Amino acid sequence: MSITERFLRYVKVYTTSDPDNEGTIPSAAREFDLAHMLESELKEMGLEGVVCDEQAYVYGYLPATPGCEGAPNVGFIAHMDTAPDFCGENVNPVVHENYDGGDVELKGRTIRVADFPNMAKLKGRTLITADGTTLLGGDDKAGVAEIMTMLEQVIKSGIPHGRIAVGFTPDEEIGAGANGFDVKGFGCDFAYTVDGGEEGGIDYENFNAASADFTVHGFNVHPGSSKNTMINASLVAMEINAMLPSGDTPRDTDGYEGFFHLCSMSGNVEKAALEYIVRDHSATVFDARLETLRHIQKLINEKYGEGTAELTIREQYRNMIEMIRPCIQVVDYAKEAIREAGLEPIVEPIRGGTDGARLSYMGLPCPNLGTGGYAAHGPYEHVTVEGMEKCTEILVNIVKRCAKA
Repeated sequence: MSITERFLRYVKVYTTSDPDNEGTIPSAAREFDLAHMLESELKEMGLEGVVCDEQAYVYGYLPATPGCEGAPNVGFIAHMDTAPDFCGENVNPVVHENYDGGDVELKGRTIRVADFPNMAKLKGRTLITADGTTLLGGDDKAGVAEIMTMLEQVIKSGIPHGRIAVGFTPDEEIGAGANGFDVKGFGCDFAYTVDGGEEGGIDYENFNAASADFTVHGFNVHPGSSKNTMINASLVAMEINAMLPSGDTPRDTDGYEGFFHLCSMSGNVEKAALEYIVRDHSATVFDARLETLRHIQKLINEKYGEGTAELTIREQYRNMIEMIRPCIQVVDYAKEAIREAGLEPIVEPIRGGTDGARLSYMGLPCPNLGTGGYAAHGPYEHVTVEGMEKCTEILVNIVKRCAKA
């Protein structure tokens, strides 16, 4: 089966995760549809230990070929769910042969080169989009298709290899993809999530992340007789936000720069709430950001009285580089594989999180590789056949490189 056939087959399966049911894995029973499909295909290929567990995680492995038993055990991981940000049901993929490099007309909308400058360099390729009414699902069914195609090529070509494990996960798009992953059973020295952007990309630095929620308690009295008495919770909330650095917002930062992001603000005189996410690549600066919030809470309570401001901080994930650095060869293998495929590695910090970061802190070092996809999570999503083929070539090269390690 060609990678195009696989990809078109997978994106038609409705697997959108459900953010309103994130306490259950999988969050939506429909995710089992693709999970069982992949389970069957892995068994047909002859992989061992193939299983789709009760949480829709799919696992399987190829034993090492004779003479490669001492090679590192390498894993490849992709997620099956699609983002709930836009409709993922009844996906109708459209194949644009020999794309002309111009704007692409869809139902009710246009993928404009002015909005997506990457389109220009895709001229001449076979472009795949949705029809405009749904997302495409290349995030991350391109990664799923690339892993499956890599396995097929390795098996059919008789390429020598160490033990290769694959894992397909549910609920990555709602932050729960790693929650039920069986790292011990997966049995790998390291792995790669195949869930990035442009082909040739390798990501191994991500944000340190936390949520930070302020609850402000006011004191409400008649406004006509409230001097030195009223505490307007909404105004105090505004005061809290004003105490943060004005340029430390997503709009004003990029690259390795972190931020405080005010996600929502609500309230009245009696009570107000501020919900932030806090991000930074530097662990030291990240910790300082959290301390800044605690200091603001202290100052507000000193000014208006103890208990005026409550602060709840929840750490979400940490920068995987701390776990990757001791085994940096996992990055070197990928860079070599990318260069062997005729590309120069694209290394950029992830301004977000990844299952790979979670898995790295669970004991499985796990950088992230590109899939050749663009504009994920919406109706403008697109991928090229040639990009997916190149990503598959990179995966095969990693297998070959690990066999020699």
